[in-house]
Amino acid sequence: MNTPCETFYVLNGTGRQVHNGDVLVMLTNGRFSRPALDFAKSQRLHLVDRHLLAQWASGSRPLWELLRAVPPPRRPSSLS
Repeated sequence: MNTPCETFYVLNGTGRQVHNGDVLVMLTNGRFSRPALDFAKSQRLHLVDRHLLAQWASGSRPLWELLRAVPPPRRPSSLS
C-alpha cells in the first residue's frame, strides 16, 4: 500500500507524462496533511477533501467550478 506522498508522486508522475492529463485531481473523504497541500500546490495538483467532495456531490456546481484555476471544459470536437 502506498503512503500518501507516494500516491501523490504516482499521480504526478503518470498523470501528465503517461496519460497526458491537463488537470490532475486527488480525492479523499478525509483531509489532506499540510505537506500534502504544499506538495500539491507546488505541482499543480488539485485536491478534493471531504468538504469540497460534499459540495460537488450535492450537485450544486460542477467540479471544474469548485476547483481553483481550472478552465471550463473544452467544447466537444469530432475527436471527443
